[in-house]
Amino acid sequence: MQFTSIAFFLFFTGVFGLYWFVCKKNLKLQNFLLLASSYIFYGFWDWRFLALLVGSSAITYYLGPKIAETHGKTKKIYLNTGLVLAIGTLFYFKYFGFFIDSFADLFDIKNKITLSIILPLGISFYTFRIVSYFLDIKNNKLKPETDALALFNYIAFFPSMTSGPIDKGGLLLPQLKKERIFKAEDGADAARQILYGAFKKLVVANSITPITQGIFQNYEAHSGSTVAFGAILFLFELYADFSGYSDMAVGFARLLGFKITKNFAFPLFAQNIAEYWRKWHISLTSWLTEYVFTPLVIQFRDYGKRGLIAAIILNFILIGAWHGPRFTFVLFGLLHGLYYIPLIVKDKLNKKKKITGNFPTLTELGNILLTMVMVCFALVLFAAPDLKAALGMYGKIFSISLFSVPQFIKIKILGLIGILILIDWMNKDQEHGLDVKRLNPLARRGLYVFLIFLIMYYGVFSNGSYIYEQF
Repeated sequence: MQFTSIAFFLFFTGVFGLYWFVCKKNLKLQNFLLLASSYIFYGFWDWRFLALLVGSSAITYYLGPKIAETHGKTKKIYLNTGLVLAIGTLFYFKYFGFFIDSFADLFDIKNKITLSIILPLGISFYTFRIVSYFLDIKNNKLKPETDALALFNYIAFFPSMTSGPIDKGGLLLPQLKKERIFKAEDGADAARQILYGAFKKLVVANSITPITQGIFQNYEAHSGSTVAFGAILFLFELYADFSGYSDMAVGFARLLGFKITKNFAFPLFAQNIAEYWRKWHISLTSWLTEYVFTPLVIQFRDYGKRGLIAAIILNFILIGAWHGPRFTFVLFGLLHGLYYIPLIVKDKLNKKKKITGNFPTLTELGNILLTMVMVCFALVLFAAPDLKAALGMYGKIFSISLFSVPQFIKIKILGLIGILILIDWMNKDQEHGLDVKRLNPLARRGLYVFLIFLIMYYGVFSNGSYIYEQF
């Protein structure tokens, strides 16, 4: 059930009405409805995996207090049991088939058994929630949740099930246990965020998708300039698709009275790769920073900058691997880790450059463009189905045909990307791309009508898929 589908619109409208009008002022009833809605949402995709979600939640509920109440070896046993079950389940569904096939290829096993394992919806997102819950209890940052309804809701929360963000228990659990009041102002702002998310997904991302697919799936027939142009378009497609879905997730959660993690902060205007990752998929990068990168830095602290470089590279290899069982994803992460080396050597890793003017200076613009080039270069690995295809694309890009005129340049696509960049730029210091409360009412309404017109006229509703649901 995609956020942009009629089925979800009818589903959410029904949930919203029951939630605020029938279950109003009854917290337990609201939470029960919320959990039932999350399971219906999940089951709409495939009921068979609903048992896995419920079972994971039940194990988490049982192990939480055990981790908190025990000490020494017993505590480690409960913690490791929870982590192994959570991560092991993710590994089986997401990576086991890949390793079996790779093993068979390595030893040239001709009569190999090809495993067809379906990846459960949102398993990467809810697994990371469970893992952070266990680790926060172990580190005394969070008390184990005794309210089963709240905990089960935290794990299965449907607005962020398929796209993230990866909320931690310390943020979402307290909100599940206190009365929620609908405020018209918050509802209006949530609707604005949903509208902008729908524009990014339906109009920008879905319009670009056929072009990038046509280029990458048949890259041998295209010039280097066309493949390079495809990589640039893919950055905007991926950003519009993922951030658009995240905007809608945040907006739907706000309509239900929840404030969840902001996942994007205008990464297209980042002036270096470190700033880009502070603004892109924020919940994943902050999760890995807390639970992977920081422990690695502490472990490698005696090695100075070399230790910091090693920690960052390992962290980004994990970011790449999180996306799926492909060597190209691992290399994608490795390349981003290597991008950090000049910043570390020059002690500029944590240096933040905020653009304060209405227009970027030439230096700021140069930094932005250089960062985009670096990101687009790495995205070839992200887009390629395998290493052979990635090398073929890079071979095209570094050929003399790079200096030819690229194909597939469409004024409509460039215009839609231009509108996206303009709106983002105008609101780069705001909470989200359509946070336009500061504008006068006439200008605001004109912008809303304009975006609705673009969605109705240029929106591609036939492509209901969402790039990150495969992760």
